[in-house]
Amino acid sequence: MKKFFPVIFLFTTTSVFSQVSMAPLTVEKIMRDEKWIGTSPSNTYWSADGKYLFFSWNPEKAVSDSIYYITKTNFTPQKASISLQREATSADEIKYNVSRTAYTFSKNGDVFLQDVKSGNQKRITQTNDDENNPVFSFNDSKIVYSHNQNLYAWDIATGGTIQLTNFQSGTAPTQPVTNAGGPRRRQQQTGNDKKETLTAQEKWLQEDQLENFDVLRSRKEKRDLADSMNKLLPKIKDVKAIYTDDKMVNGVEISPDGRFVTYRLYKPATAKNTIVPNYVTESGFTTDIPGRTKVGAPQGTSEFFVFDREKDTVIEVKPDQIPGITDLPDYVKYYPSKDTSKKKPAVREVSINGPTWSPKGTYAVVDIHSLDNKDRWLMLLDAATGKLKLLNRQRDEAWIGGPDIGYLFGGGSSGIIGWIDENTFWYQSEETGYSHLYKVNVASGEKTVLTSGRYEVQQAQLSADKKYFYIITNEVHPGEQQYYRLPVTGSKAERITTMTGANQVVVSPDEKQIAILYSYSNKPWELYIQENKPSGKLQQVTNQAMSDEFKSYPWRDPELITFTARDGAKVYARLYRAAKDVPSRPAVIFVHGAGYLQNAHKYWSYYFREYMFNNMLADNGYTVMDVDYRGSAGYGRDWRTAIYRHMGGKDLDDQVDAAKYMVDKFGVNPKHIGIYGGSYGGFITLMAMFTQPDVFAAGAGLRSVTDWAHYNHGYTSDILNEPFNDSIAYKQSSPIYFAEGLKGHLLMCHGMVDVNVHFQDIVRLSQRLIELGKNNWELAVYPMESHGFVEPSSWTDEYKRIYKLFETNLK
Repeated sequence: MKKFFPVIFLFTTTSVFSQVSMAPLTVEKIMRDEKWIGTSPSNTYWSADGKYLFFSWNPEKAVSDSIYYITKTNFTPQKASISLQREATSADEIKYNVSRTAYTFSKNGDVFLQDVKSGNQKRITQTNDDENNPVFSFNDSKIVYSHNQNLYAWDIATGGTIQLTNFQSGTAPTQPVTNAGGPRRRQQQTGNDKKETLTAQEKWLQEDQLENFDVLRSRKEKRDLADSMNKLLPKIKDVKAIYTDDKMVNGVEISPDGRFVTYRLYKPATAKNTIVPNYVTESGFTTDIPGRTKVGAPQGTSEFFVFDREKDTVIEVKPDQIPGITDLPDYVKYYPSKDTSKKKPAVREVSINGPTWSPKGTYAVVDIHSLDNKDRWLMLLDAATGKLKLLNRQRDEAWIGGPDIGYLFGGGSSGIIGWIDENTFWYQSEETGYSHLYKVNVASGEKTVLTSGRYEVQQAQLSADKKYFYIITNEVHPGEQQYYRLPVTGSKAERITTMTGANQVVVSPDEKQIAILYSYSNKPWELYIQENKPSGKLQQVTNQAMSDEFKSYPWRDPELITFTARDGAKVYARLYRAAKDVPSRPAVIFVHGAGYLQNAHKYWSYYFREYMFNNMLADNGYTVMDVDYRGSAGYGRDWRTAIYRHMGGKDLDDQVDAAKYMVDKFGVNPKHIGIYGGSYGGFITLMAMFTQPDVFAAGAGLRSVTDWAHYNHGYTSDILNEPFNDSIAYKQSSPIYFAEGLKGHLLMCHGMVDVNVHFQDIVRLSQRLIELGKNNWELAVYPMESHGFVEPSSWTDEYKRIYKLFETNLK
């Protein structure tokens, strides 16, 4: 249940923060290096043995965060030594055997086995190469790990190692090689097979070097040890060669009984990549930063196979057996000229993830996503035959998404799934419109709903004894995150956390304690420890998220309000009331970025700089609203997908309706309303200024998408499909096509080395505005900034310009 929060490393020599009076707020004060606010812990994780809780923290205001820890009995944070960090293993990185008496893990490229009761640890490998992803297999008698894309099995009883797979690039040889032992597969000799012969001079020099340099001698000893261990591995000729042609091997897994090995062969697409010119460099020469592709570029494809070690056969799992695999999306009805009804339906490309095996290996479930992200299938895999049987299909004419259901944008990623027992599989689905927990008996097909209601299960984890789920939901309020214990039977969940706001929980390995990263609307994140039970003892661990300087200002607890949109929907928003009357009665709407992100909530905002700026605006007589418009996270499937095929449609309507709400409710001047935001918020700002010029008098679009056909594939194709297949969606969603509508005053700000929304976007729009003869716009460029600014000077310059824009045009 660990959730990571962004850690921004700001490289600056400033280590002393002067005590500046916070009243009145100014851009210069709030946009300094963020360390002036205080330091919040992040990236919490327990050690595998549960003795330590580690977290990133920076109470010393150093250049970057350090790793700190507490123990289960001593809650005073201590800085973790390098040796402790190397020795400790994260609880998230270990794999238990079925009886949970031992676990295995990889660390620094080697594999280890640890006994739970005694704590005894055994190193299984020690080589220069990486061995990783160890699991128990062969009915827990062996540990299987990956080495150079192949699987090896280490016998716990004997210590012997066998090679299980032999993936070879290229194509299989057409002619067998015959020798006394009979025909066998052709093997290619590599340079590593030959031993170099040294002259007397070269040998003497080598020995002299080793005698005089400790590091060289130590490295040679390690290399010799690794070579000796590698010699113990079986010869490659003894293992069936599987040729991969021009494809890459990934997702190699083994069944609990060791019989089946599943894998994917991935073929990358050949597509044209963009470049991002970097003008301010140490060399004085312009350099090119390699960029991404654009939406609609060819995508890589994958195939899924089962290697039956017992029968020495390889079977491809064919997608054409998946129910609905040839279904067309509904939007094709808008393109009658592309009617394909008379053609043989095409099998869509899919990504098959897994399998997830039941504890004893009786069943295997694969999580399949179509690459157009309209479908997700959970299917039983018969590994012996490659046949699939449907357990659950989730079809969405917009796109598959929602908490823990799979990768939101671009498909191809498995959701959070697992087994309760040998016959019962659990997963999440938006079947009811909200992401909820389900379980299914794979033998009978009987499905049971475990949670329900107009809220989302945002995280779920099964307890070690498989009697409970630990879940985080927003059931109390869309803007809260609370932690519960839910019986796997699906009866009433017990609420364990009590603090109003966000409670991000990491459960200890023995499940007796929980670490909580907690924050509230006007209080940044702090770390707490609580007993893992209702009314459990709660203790605060850190208390430096707010500096004395930060606390000297009465930061607002924004009102969480709702207003009714034109279509009757209830829209959540943050409200900052004006602190004083200003004759012009101005108002500003802040538009959060990312699209699928929530900001009208009861915890510390990812947009903390904008939160402070909104406080400053309110102090200066502006009424400010921050709207969770259509497309935002936290409100279920219909809210999430309301922007499908028309970004700048209902999401923009919500901003316009918010403006009307402020006019009607608070008497703001309808002629003095501004709007600003970055990334997706910048896109909405442009659409507002171009298509609603009589509503918004001024707008600041920051790092804005101006033409969705130039953005990335994963995000954009989910929402707008592909430009050559659904040009209508792109034309009605891209600001560059509406630039002629600009009437108000527009500020555009963009980093010139933005590798996300490229600088090219804003340059193309600027040329369009020039050709249209528009005068009331300006572009501020930041030569050394990417999408997320890192320099305080850039933040300061940007927001001074925004404030000047509003002061000049809204007052």
